[in-house]
Amino acid sequence: MLDTLDAAAVRRWCSGALAALRHHQGEIDALNVYPVPDGDTGTNLVLTLTSAQHALALDLDNSSEGEQTSHGRVLRLMARGALLGARGNSGVIVSQILRALADALTDTAVVRGRALASALTAATDAAYAAVARPVEGTVLTVVAAAARAADRTGSDDLATVVRAAASAARDALAATPGQLPVLARAGVVDAGGRGLCLLLDALAAVVGTPLTDRTDRTGDPAADTGDTGDPAYRVPGSPGGAGSAVDSDSGAGSEGYAYEVQFLLEAPAGAVDRMRAVLAEIGDSLVVVGSDVAGDAGRDDDTGDDDDVHVPVWNVHVHVDDIGAAIEAGIAAGRPYRISVTRFADQPAPPLAGRAAVVVAAGTGLAALFTGEGAGVVGGSPSTAELLDAIRRTGAAEVVVLPNDPDTQAVAGLAAREAEAGGVTVAVVPTRSPVQALAALAVRDPRRRFDDDVIAMAEAAGACRYAEVCHAAREALTVAGRCRPGDVLALVEGEVLLIGTDLAGTCRNLLDQLLGGGGELVTLIIGEQAPTGLGEAVAAHVARCWPFVEVHTFVGGQPHYPLLVGIE
Repeated sequence: MLDTLDAAAVRRWCSGALAALRHHQGEIDALNVYPVPDGDTGTNLVLTLTSAQHALALDLDNSSEGEQTSHGRVLRLMARGALLGARGNSGVIVSQILRALADALTDTAVVRGRALASALTAATDAAYAAVARPVEGTVLTVVAAAARAADRTGSDDLATVVRAAASAARDALAATPGQLPVLARAGVVDAGGRGLCLLLDALAAVVGTPLTDRTDRTGDPAADTGDTGDPAYRVPGSPGGAGSAVDSDSGAGSEGYAYEVQFLLEAPAGAVDRMRAVLAEIGDSLVVVGSDVAGDAGRDDDTGDDDDVHVPVWNVHVHVDDIGAAIEAGIAAGRPYRISVTRFADQPAPPLAGRAAVVVAAGTGLAALFTGEGAGVVGGSPSTAELLDAIRRTGAAEVVVLPNDPDTQAVAGLAAREAEAGGVTVAVVPTRSPVQALAALAVRDPRRRFDDDVIAMAEAAGACRYAEVCHAAREALTVAGRCRPGDVLALVEGEVLLIGTDLAGTCRNLLDQLLGGGGELVTLIIGEQAPTGLGEAVAAHVARCWPFVEVHTFVGGQPHYPLLVGIE
């Protein structure tokens, strides 16, 4: 058993926690599907910890901070990676827990039981502070129970403290349905709390005191597959992958790297994959774009006859400190040419100016709609780094962020604080649906003071009632009664209002109930799972039954929800 938590142990903890979360990702996702099919807590936690793992893996270990402890440096890397990769409320809360642990333990020469117990208390405070309206029966309750149990041991033995914390967290998780009625109705425990238990179990396994009542190998570092290349993950600041577009703001620089290297490359796809892995290890903002590809392009040819093989051309872009290593990686893959190197220190960033908006939107139609409104668009469930990158790309001095999802608001808050540290004034308007974002964008006026403009946008968003229609993913007891898998659910501002079996009929009933409370403008956004003609049928119903109401219909392409509705 470990007596102290050193840098190597922290690295093993991160690896083991990520392996455990990946193993239980589907289970955790299912826990927060209540009853709509957009549960993603497990996915968000995996992506958050993957970012932390990458931050550790990309550490070049060239620290000039001699006064910083080795375990403190690793904890800070882990926390910073989690912050930039944080997705959803669960990811944000975990990132704040890790940040608080790093802050509390960085200057502690030797981390034993009492130091860790104190750090867990600080982590609890940070977790509660990260939530505007803390609710018991959630991950907050679980981390608080872990901290209290750790403190109550009064021990300086690391294993004793970790075991007490992990055991108390499990007990607190089991009690969450009794604290939160929505969990009791669904018959599940809190998804975020389940994820935190896995993190503490992983720490217990690293320390050498796994819980004996475990029914699986949750958190066992030996279970780590070593796979940190989850295709859904992108290293912060790195769009990555063939077919991605190079960021037009490439001269803005990249934290920690001094040079931008670009070149064209003739090489087969297999060699490019190996080069991409090398460049990802030595730099960031990596983009490899395939072009001029035809015939057998990119296919390894084992026949030795390559006369009729068309070798594809790739555009390679990366930010690095070691220029030679980047070019050598290209030479190892094929034939690089048109090589250009830019030193960021010689390329001052243009001054920030103007005002912009950044909108979170899932669905190609929605993305096009918001782009047409002059806003920058980030895909659904973004990480802190992705939102931060979108804010910076605007080049604006003042930016409004519209998250369009309650679970993204916390991520938007983190991104806003990071952007403000770089001199950008950012305001997050707490939109909970794309229809509210459309209402907010409609009243923008750059001639107003920024604060006044933000207030006007927030008021417009708040005056827009929103609803969504989807199919139930599981049986559950809702405020409108019991639903079963496949039932049509109509939700108004997050609460189930209607349960039906016919999609079009439920949509019509939803509009009647909403317009019965007043309204002059109806916005309908059609999702990717909507049957042909749904939008037209609902619009025709409104025109027939509510002739003085104006209707706008758009194809949004959003997942999960065949219909989104806004009433103004």
